[in-house]
Amino acid sequence: MDIRLVGLALGTFVIGIEGFVVASLLPQIAGDTGVTLVQAGYLVVMFALAYALGAPLLAALTGSADRRLILAGSATTFVIGAILAAFAPSYAFLTAARLLIGMSAGLYAATAQATAVAISESHHRARAISVIVGGTTLAVAFGAPLGALIASFAGWRGTYIFIALIGAAATTFVWFLLPRGLRADRLTLRQRLGVIRHPGLFPALVTMLLYMAGGFIVFTYIAAIAVQGTGLSRAMVPLVLLAFGLGAALGNVAGGQLSDRFGPTRTVIAASFLNAASLMAISWIMQWPHEIAGPALMTIMVLWGIAAWMFPPAQASRILAIAPESAPLALSLNGSALYLGIASGSFIGGLIIANLGLDYLGWIGGAFPLLGLVVMRLASVGARKTELSVA
Repeated sequence: MDIRLVGLALGTFVIGIEGFVVASLLPQIAGDTGVTLVQAGYLVVMFALAYALGAPLLAALTGSADRRLILAGSATTFVIGAILAAFAPSYAFLTAARLLIGMSAGLYAATAQATAVAISESHHRARAISVIVGGTTLAVAFGAPLGALIASFAGWRGTYIFIALIGAAATTFVWFLLPRGLRADRLTLRQRLGVIRHPGLFPALVTMLLYMAGGFIVFTYIAAIAVQGTGLSRAMVPLVLLAFGLGAALGNVAGGQLSDRFGPTRTVIAASFLNAASLMAISWIMQWPHEIAGPALMTIMVLWGIAAWMFPPAQASRILAIAPESAPLALSLNGSALYLGIASGSFIGGLIIANLGLDYLGWIGGAFPLLGLVVMRLASVGARKTELSVA
């Protein structure tokens, strides 16, 4: 394997840790900064919005610059953001730090995929992208649980120091491993967003947004669900994340294999139904006695991880089939849709807790992947009618 790809993947690994571990840190952050759990959840919203909206904007502004410089600069900014978060004196300061982290993470992730394609031979490009995405998968499976474990004895600030150290290592690898002079054609923001007009792409992006929104209605508040909803101790939260992460690793592999064998659309449909069932099951088991609900949650987390992470590789295959000639830009928009889904799901989850209660998160979250299937169905019917009218 190309060592340069490993260096790029280390960056997506640390970004994935920061993005997924924060759900387990929210109760600590709320207590330390004097805000409610729902207000702490807005930290996820701000990060996701900064990632989703900042990535295409910054990519347009830096499109013709040396990619090594962009990657090292965005990674360095990420590290600075993590250090600022670790020493944040207030909730407002921490929010600003997460905005900085989110924007730099979005620029890094988009540039890393494009760079992986640029430094790989044409017949190895899909493999190169999978290595970069694999950094995120490993972060979910092992990095986030490790970050949660560190928080259990060093606090959430200790976790951010850990993140900053790995980010510094990623910056060093990128700077010394990547060649100079890698540049892309400069594209305006309008040109980048223009890809969305490709037939079938917009409904696919909406499906991604709804899928992720449903999951993060629940995942953002998983620590509260584990402790308050099912009676597990705070020390078990890292194991809850580990259960989900192991399922995610299996689901990521299964999603790719099932897409190759049965097609990406069928895999997306199956993943959506399974994801909806898993989310609703989480609300259901919160009605059970705690001595049963806690172990049941651990089992559900594995199954949910499999279902949730079957979707991304299948969705990526759909995007590539819809817009093969604009693959990098289409995948970048898919990433923005993913993080817009995270932002909206985290925000909606906060509203549900504030107005209905923790028990309703899964019931409502489970409806969103099903709405995504409705969008897919309507888009398919619309496409057929267009074909018939043209014929």
